[in-house]
Amino acid sequence: MPSKRLTTISVAQIKPRPVRFEVADAGCLGLYLQVQPSGVKGWAVRYRIDGKPAKYTLPGALGLAAARTAASEIRQKVEQGIDPNGEKRAAKAAAEIAAGNTLRAVGEKYLRYEQAKPEGKRLRTIDQRRATFERLIFPVLGGRPIGEIKRGEIVKLLDEIEIVRGGRAADEALTMLKIVFDWHAVRDENFRTPIVRGMARTNPKDRMRSRVLSDDEVRAVWRAADSAGTFGALAQFLLLTATRRNEAARMTWDEFTGSDWLIPAARYKNKQPHLIPLSKAAQAVLAKMPKIVGCPWVFAGGTGRCPFSNFGRAKVLLDQASGVTGWTLHDTRRTGRSLLSRAGIGPDIAERAIGHALAGVRKTYDLHHFYSEKQHAFEALATEIERIVNPPEGDNIVPLRA
Repeated sequence: MPSKRLTTISVAQIKPRPVRFEVADAGCLGLYLQVQPSGVKGWAVRYRIDGKPAKYTLPGALGLAAARTAASEIRQKVEQGIDPNGEKRAAKAAAEIAAGNTLRAVGEKYLRYEQAKPEGKRLRTIDQRRATFERLIFPVLGGRPIGEIKRGEIVKLLDEIEIVRGGRAADEALTMLKIVFDWHAVRDENFRTPIVRGMARTNPKDRMRSRVLSDDEVRAVWRAADSAGTFGALAQFLLLTATRRNEAARMTWDEFTGSDWLIPAARYKNKQPHLIPLSKAAQAVLAKMPKIVGCPWVFAGGTGRCPFSNFGRAKVLLDQASGVTGWTLHDTRRTGRSLLSRAGIGPDIAERAIGHALAGVRKTYDLHHFYSEKQHAFEALATEIERIVNPPEGDNIVPLRA
């Protein structure tokens, strides 16, 4: 880069170029004039600390004399072993902390923001997100100013999570960090997210499950569920309706009208209400559930003050009783959908029955509710399950394949 003894007049006469360039001031060691293509001029001081080159950008539109004075002060600090950039970062971090801009503070602001939304627009996973922050992120990075968190710190955190908890847990933490960083970046023009593409630990396609319960497994789980109380009834109901775990577990008695179950938009994944004409078999499962005074939930927890939630322990006991392992409650949804196809239900109706919207323009223009078609589909599903659980002698059932 060019070097010359600068004067106030020569600084004013230097013209911009198509690209940014610097001019070293021969009158002050380490001082450089920076000229932007726009014509804006500024100053920087270059030095070495611990044998490594560094650059300190002087703030404001300083004149030549003021820039030389500032450069001299910076060189004195360097000679004393003080890194001016380190001082600047420490001051910025202190200001961030004083302003409440630690990762924990910003993360809690984000969670409060989501929690304050109207019920229909509120995230269904808000509690899960809060738990991820508290369990995986805040203990390590929560006290750091959000603007000072470096990509290397995030990578180190993800490495540790992957080693201890696995790649999916690391990606869960990465997703939460990205959400909060992006949310904060919209509100602070000086913040730049340190997350870039390529930091994920697993491929979404590799995480897709394909587990479908075989006929023998369906039979074993169903029969064991007969003696598994509330959780057993919930497992049977999930299979008969092909719904998601929490959609069924948090259902309330007032969501029923006759034989119809209307899942409100606030509790459904696609934020649209979903109507399920319950089969006679599904209604029979619900008929066995006791109605507790003052308890709105069908599948109530032990005290009757909350919906059933002790899934982990109950699932272990059901696995032991049935002898079937390596499956999740969500696999019943995939199994139910597969049984709908085996029962001869067309893909359009089967997808409508489990709440999947049709793709393309049909989603916009085909607004028929398909009530009778879905009613027939769920009765057909119940019939298939009955034939599996109590197969007639000599019946030729085609087994499901994963």
